[in-house]
Amino acid sequence: MASTANGAIKIADEVIKTIAGMATVDIAGVAGMSGGLAGGFAEMLGRKNISKGIKVTVGEKETAIDIFVILEYGARVPEVAANIQDRVKESVERMTGLNVVEVNINVQGVVFPTESKELERKVK
Repeated sequence: MASTANGAIKIADEVIKTIAGMATVDIAGVAGMSGGLAGGFAEMLGRKNISKGIKVTVGEKETAIDIFVILEYGARVPEVAANIQDRVKESVERMTGLNVVEVNINVQGVVFPTESKELERKVK
């Protein structure tokens, strides 16, 4: 919670999750967000549920973010993960003023091109 001359500003966890999720889904190589492991498989979430694949810990001046993603087959994992980390850190800091101390990427699965098209139809 930040304090100003006019009072306090509290940013809800859901706001940070949404900002991080929006920054993540636009990265090349990201097929979607993952709801985490359930019954041994990753649940694929559409754009409407992007904040479900994000966990945040928010303090007064800083935040830590865990992101659960499914990548497209052929994507270079270290490169995509670094791009997510950079974009999420920049977006959250710019929009909230909070210091992002870490962005942890959890790759939950890989989607093959034929699976990706089927998932797009289901999400729409």
